[in-house]
Amino acid sequence: VALGLYFPRKEYLENVYIDEPVGMPLLRIHALKDSHDEVAHFHLCQNLIISRGRHENNWFQIKEKTGLLYLSKSLDREDFNMLSVGNWKPLPKVMLYVHPFQEKECDSTTRTTVFLTLINATAPACSSLTARQLCFTEMDLSFHIKENKPPGTFHQLQLPSVHHLCQNLSISYKLLAAEGVPFRYNENSTSVRVTQRLDREERERYELIAKCTVREGFREMQVEVPFLVNVLDEDDSPPFLPNGTDTADAVVEFNRKEGTVLSTLTVYDADTTPIYPLESSRKKYTGTIITDDPWISETFRVEHIFDEIHFSPNGSQVRGTRHEY
Repeated sequence: VALGLYFPRKEYLENVYIDEPVGMPLLRIHALKDSHDEVAHFHLCQNLIISRGRHENNWFQIKEKTGLLYLSKSLDREDFNMLSVGNWKPLPKVMLYVHPFQEKECDSTTRTTVFLTLINATAPACSSLTARQLCFTEMDLSFHIKENKPPGTFHQLQLPSVHHLCQNLSISYKLLAAEGVPFRYNENSTSVRVTQRLDREERERYELIAKCTVREGFREMQVEVPFLVNVLDEDDSPPFLPNGTDTADAVVEFNRKEGTVLSTLTVYDADTTPIYPLESSRKKYTGTIITDDPWISETFRVEHIFDEIHFSPNGSQVRGTRHEY
């Protein structure tokens, strides 16, 4: 059962121009697995969402096995006018949902959103585009990968639409990264792959650079953009005590004022950071006085405060929580 598939991006953005040909590739969507035997089957949810309304989707299709979104019908001026009715923005957007399962239900927890900007003009000539436009879309190259999950391909650097339209240009990419990072770039497919299971408690964020070179005859242009991977947490590490101390002595003297702190105990959790609302973090760990004496229960109480702290395994900062009782 493919219930663990998830998208490394919450949303995708692309432009659609008038009169682009049928079959025009727009963008490629990827899904990552929870377990090795899962297979993604990409499906579009039925309707286009346009400025809060819904419209039947007659223009866009997705290849079930590869996640390539393409035009199944050319968007003419009449279509553009119909889809932009009531949309006061100069560049109207339509929204599509994609989910990675064979079953046709569009579950909001597993879908990703595609925003297509409709442009009331034909596609610009390749020679008029900057290196930045030829190499990268307006999307940030920022991804979320769950820890402890199998390796897999999560992005393709080459833009399918530009590759399709600008065949006279040579566009090549490199992924610049420190030695030993768990990501690999494949020059033939221009795809980026996570090569091993990640551990958020070891490292929470990877900052790489995608470099693109455009060659046209003797002219060469280069552009670099940040390529960021955030590691999503699973609750997989038990809390721990500094110095292994799990008890604290409390000495109670006479005439102590109400509110006097008699003893403290600290617990660290490298896994999670404080969750908001704070009550959900408070419920995760509770402090209890174990006693049969009702006087003790009435006279003393355990207070719980917590804050976010940073651990530094391998020199990289990882967020966690310090609980004080």
